Amino acid sequence: MHGARGADEARRATAVAVAAAREAGAIALAGFRSGEMRVDLKADIHDLVTRYDRACEERIRETILTAFPDSTVVGEESGTSAGSGPLTWYVDPIDGTANFARGIPMWAVSIGVARDGEMISGVVYDPANEQLFWADDRGAFLTDGRSGGADRALRSRGHADPGRATVALNFPLARDLVHYPELALEQFAEVTHAFAQVRGLGSTCIALCWIAAGWIDVTISFETNPWDVAAGALIVRRAGGIYHGYDDGRIVPEQRDHLARHYYAAIAGGEFELLHEIMRTQSPRPI
Repeated sequence: MHGARGADEARRATAVAVAAAREAGAIALAGFRSGEMRVDLKADIHDLVTRYDRACEERIRETILTAFPDSTVVGEESGTSAGSGPLTWYVDPIDGTANFARGIPMWAVSIGVARDGEMISGVVYDPANEQLFWADDRGAFLTDGRSGGADRALRSRGHADPGRATVALNFPLARDLVHYPELALEQFAEVTHAFAQVRGLGSTCIALCWIAAGWIDVTISFETNPWDVAAGALIVRRAGGIYHGYDDGRIVPEQRDHLARHYYAAIAGGEFELLHEIMRTQSPRPI
């Protein structure tokens, strides 16, 4: 489906994703800093989940399947429910659960939509800061609840010189130190020397949206999942920024790079060779 019909479907998907993200965000916000947070472990001490993650994903699935009942939904908490239609929805109900659980206001709801494998819509909602990022064929936009709620077009512009740039470095995490640990620590030291500012945000989708907004200049991460990046990657691209999926030391084809296990994202013109070298040397790690 292309042309006007395809654009109409993408925009309807955006509207549904916005509604679902806002509903889920309200559920999560009710528990945020409530003092009643129970945190469970998934894979290990670095991989957390709360009842709010599960409740948010349930609400998102209900909203999606009411509007598009033949959709496939791929969620972090409940896995994949296969549908017969062309749309696949990638859902991270709370991206940045560790921040959420500790009362740090850097977490968001992320919903990306693909048609026949190609991303057509992305929505990231940061309820603690009242910021809604979204993108489809119309471009990339920020709806800021603290500035009257008007849509503002995003332009991914910033500093392409490392000496002036800010990098959101989700590396090396504990999972990175399983592979080539000495090299990873050497590379981290090189980045801290080369870049003006190094920050760890703890939320993949927020880092990607901040690239789109031009608030930071570049970010990289390893061993991610499609629900982590699907929405944010589209928002970056629609804002004019750069998104590369990496696997086995190489940049993968753009059409389905939201499925790649590792990623590099930057403002327009932000091809930082040191970070690409890290991606080339670290992404061949075994699955």
